[in-house]
Amino acid sequence: MKTTASQKIKIGLFTFTGLVVLALAVFLLGNKKGFFNSTFNVYGRFKNVNGLRVGNNVRFAGINVGVVDAITIVTDSSVRVDLTLNDNVKKFVKTDSKMSIGSDGLMGDKLIVVAPGGADGAQEVQNGAQLATVNPMDVDKIISKLTGIADNAGNLIQNLADITGKVNGGKGSLGRLLNDDKMAKDLDATVKQAKTTMANVHTTTSTLNEDLTAAQHNFLLKGYFNKKKKAKKAKQDSIANVKKDQKTQQDSAKKAKKSGKD
Repeated sequence: MKTTASQKIKIGLFTFTGLVVLALAVFLLGNKKGFFNSTFNVYGRFKNVNGLRVGNNVRFAGINVGVVDAITIVTDSSVRVDLTLNDNVKKFVKTDSKMSIGSDGLMGDKLIVVAPGGADGAQEVQNGAQLATVNPMDVDKIISKLTGIADNAGNLIQNLADITGKVNGGKGSLGRLLNDDKMAKDLDATVKQAKTTMANVHTTTSTLNEDLTAAQHNFLLKGYFNKKKKAKKAKQDSIANVKKDQKTQQDSAKKAKKSGKD
């Protein structure tokens, strides 16, 4: 079967269109990844790259400015991440700029975020320079801690539910108190009896004080109480005299010491 001129034209147009689409795709992809722009390189070292991959984006001030060029394990606790950045952001990246690992959205791909520096004395970064890094949080450890907290919270809730169930079922002292009307009434009667007893004690104490005051004014016992008061006063006077004598002796000793020095 011979190919007609019309079919040849259609095949040619289809092939040409495919080549144009392929060229545009290569151009757009290359432009996005910075293949056709002037670039420079920097690198940083992390303890954990947290799922970062070669080819992931690099962002500066929320704008894609480059890609992750290489990820190399240096030691068991150090991973080197090389970046290729567009040359037009070089003047904004300073020697005190920092690299950190972020995410493109909540569950998106990992990417590198370059924070601008610019402290006093900070110079423009040079090609091939090393930047300081901020290590990412260990998500596995955080999840492990949250899991432990959730387990403890679940146990606590279960224990509280068990206690509540026992109380509602009348088990234990508190449960019987809340669910047994007789025990509640007995407790109420005990509290009332305690209040009555305290009132009686207060009344007895007041009466005793009144009786003691009356006894002090009774002519038969007045001499006894006067004698007790005189004895108490004599004791206080004796203590005061002793203190006075001690002070006099101390003053005399100070004067004698002073006269000896003169």
